[in-house]
Amino acid sequence: MSSKITDLVDKIARLEQQLLDEIKEQEEEFQYKLEGHRVRFERSVEDAHRKLKTAILPWLKNSTLRNILSSPFIYAMVIPLAFLDLTVTVYQHICFRLYGIRRVERHRYVVMDRHQLAYLNGIEKFNCLYCGYGNGVIAYAREIIARTEQYWCPIKHARKVLGTHRRYSKFIPFGDADNYKTERIKLRDELKQE
Repeated sequence: MSSKITDLVDKIARLEQQLLDEIKEQEEEFQYKLEGHRVRFERSVEDAHRKLKTAILPWLKNSTLRNILSSPFIYAMVIPLAFLDLTVTVYQHICFRLYGIRRVERHRYVVMDRHQLAYLNGIEKFNCLYCGYGNGVIAYAREIIARTEQYWCPIKHARKVLGTHRRYSKFIPFGDADNYKTERIKLRDELKQE
């Protein structure tokens, strides 16, 4: 990997740390603490949140017809999402064991905690559960596929790819036939050492 790419990867790591620091400051600003999977607000903050909640009937009354009509189509997507969740989980438990690489920890990607906010009504909480699950499953599946790609075909594309995964920057440049075999082995070994 070129030194310029290494520098950029290091810069991304520093920015990720800055983001974590900002999130920690936000916890203090909004007066909550994480206790395992539970979020605990100070009592006065939670009481203030409850006062801001909109009841379901007024909330539905203020909803647009297009939002209400689209909801069955949105919620129906839970079926393919659950199927994806199940199949990539089975896949990684079988294949990653065979490859000798660490499995992706699902709980780090599928995070559903926004339903704990007292200022959300039941429908909003359900929507937050749905979106946390859906986006989490996609991120979880993406990491599983990214590790698979790093194991089998860690070559960059010739064309620009939007939204590449975090492993892509380490991949072998397109057309680098001289280094393909040795770099592929290094990238496989790197997976086994994670």
